[in-house]
Amino acid sequence: MYDFEWILMRRISPDTWSSRVLERLKWYYEVMIDRKPAKFLICRKVGLGDSSLSGYTYEELLDIHNRLSNEFKKLFEDVRYDKLSLKEFKRLEEPKTTYLDVKIELVKRILRSCSLCEWRCGVNRYEVKGIMCRLDTRTYVSSYFLHVGEEPQLIPSGTIFYGSCNFRCVFCQNYEISQVRPYDGIEVNPKELSLIQKYLRESGAKNINHVGGEPTPNLLTILESLKLLDVNVPQLWNSNLYLTTQSLTILLDVIDIWLPDFKYGNNVCAQRLSKVKNYFDIVSRNHKIICENKDPIIIRHLVMPNHVECCSKPILEWIASNCPHALVNIMDQYRPEYLVITKAEEYRDIARRPSHKELEEVYEYARKLKIAFEEVSK
Repeated sequence: MYDFEWILMRRISPDTWSSRVLERLKWYYEVMIDRKPAKFLICRKVGLGDSSLSGYTYEELLDIHNRLSNEFKKLFEDVRYDKLSLKEFKRLEEPKTTYLDVKIELVKRILRSCSLCEWRCGVNRYEVKGIMCRLDTRTYVSSYFLHVGEEPQLIPSGTIFYGSCNFRCVFCQNYEISQVRPYDGIEVNPKELSLIQKYLRESGAKNINHVGGEPTPNLLTILESLKLLDVNVPQLWNSNLYLTTQSLTILLDVIDIWLPDFKYGNNVCAQRLSKVKNYFDIVSRNHKIICENKDPIIIRHLVMPNHVECCSKPILEWIASNCPHALVNIMDQYRPEYLVITKAEEYRDIARRPSHKELEEVYEYARKLKIAFEEVSK
């Protein structure tokens, strides 16, 4: 037996698709097994008769997007609740200009004064690189492969690691691709990215896992690739979720399952350890939007030493109050990396792994709050 198959057998248990999990991830599951079309395919069945969007202002495009969003929701509900069979869906004609085209055009306009993420650096990325992401409009893929280390419901996951990030986490385990050498991967265009996704799906991927680094600065290439992708596969957004509501609104009707990080329970720890402003306000806002949309979501929380009271417990309390249907992966994988090693005196509080006592305290707190975490936590 290949090591790959052995790992899958060890990671997937009878609880992987328990009724509690299936209830929360039903849409993703049905797309995963090809019972339903992925959202990006539904986006391609909604649109307008115009062959060009160049003559519209940004505000007019937003109005069109809002109108098409309502049409999308109607078609999505028909597909979701079996009012329209998969066979009938496939027979629907694709309009000249699709809802996906409108999203692509909106992102093109945003990139002229970039506000894809909450740094809102305002640079024209057609001419220069973003201040924090350090990317122009080009996309770099550091690696892509079938990942068996993700949550059991996601594996094997067709993981695409994008170079660069808009955070500066001092403990980053992927610091080489996110901070030190963000351009070392291969540069890909939308067609090449679509072929990578097709290859991963046909190789057995349960989903396409957009990660990094951070996928948000690469939103244009990702959306353009979905215009060309000709296989059905769930789209998964594995992100720090530090994006603007503009970007999130564009993504909501595209992503089938969300896999966001929720690292810090306050803004102070985030500023010190990831060098970002207003973290909790922004990331909690975005989690709430996703949860109110009733999308499948697995929230990841990395337990860090000495941060149980300031981060872990406030995050779990927030999830219990605002996103009770979420699955939560309470992660024990933190280890000192990157600047925590080279500047250990500055980051003494996180210069060790979390203790067994700290982890158990977080698990017990999650149980007390009735958070669903056992099936997805490692």
